[in-house]
Amino acid sequence: MRSTSSQSTPLRAANAEKPPRRGATARPGPKPPTRDRILRAAIAEFADKGLAGGRLDTICAGAGANIRMVYHYFHDKAGLYIAVLEHVLGELRHEELKLDVDQTAPMEALLQLFDFTYDHFASHPELISLLSGENLLKAEFLKRSTRTPVISSPVLRLIRQILRSGEADGSLRGGIDPLQLYVMLVSLSYFHLSNGHTLSVIFESDLFQPDWLSRHKAIAREVVRRFMAVAPVG
Repeated sequence: MRSTSSQSTPLRAANAEKPPRRGATARPGPKPPTRDRILRAAIAEFADKGLAGGRLDTICAGAGANIRMVYHYFHDKAGLYIAVLEHVLGELRHEELKLDVDQTAPMEALLQLFDFTYDHFASHPELISLLSGENLLKAEFLKRSTRTPVISSPVLRLIRQILRSGEADGSLRGGIDPLQLYVMLVSLSYFHLSNGHTLSVIFESDLFQPDWLSRHKAIAREVVRRFMAVAPVG
């Protein structure tokens, strides 16, 4: 009796190569890895409810994961929360370092960094919530992170590089501390968002209106430009 395996294999291959029928529903792509799904669900939960209010069962339901996997990947709730902080800060740093300042005039490079910082905070409200919550905890959990100093140090090197180039060609004022400058950039990008709800009520003006935000960014950008420009002689 002859084996049919040699005949069935080409048939299967031929069927596999057929294009999907018209109107057929495409198969969904593969799910993200379990750890990534848990992390994304945790970002949303902790940003919305804080560490104390965030629930692991809600995170697992959102991630479609068993709670045992939280303990497998992150050890406990605190470990998951620290991983969330590292992730959102890491995203900020990763995008900052994509800026190409080598072929850009120093002032323009600095303003590009400001534009990015301003827009990143505006488009990531979860980052505002998470940082505000961790500040209320006096950075108790961020202090436990071994990755945070590694994540944060490159941006200061980037600013130092821009400042040195600007001092060398006379386009930027000298004697500016990179950390002081970065804190100023973040303040101009962050404060109106982290305090926007209370400020809107106090001054009876919606700080989240697109027109208000557009004017605020233009003013803040000009503050940076004027502060860093070399003062005219005389």
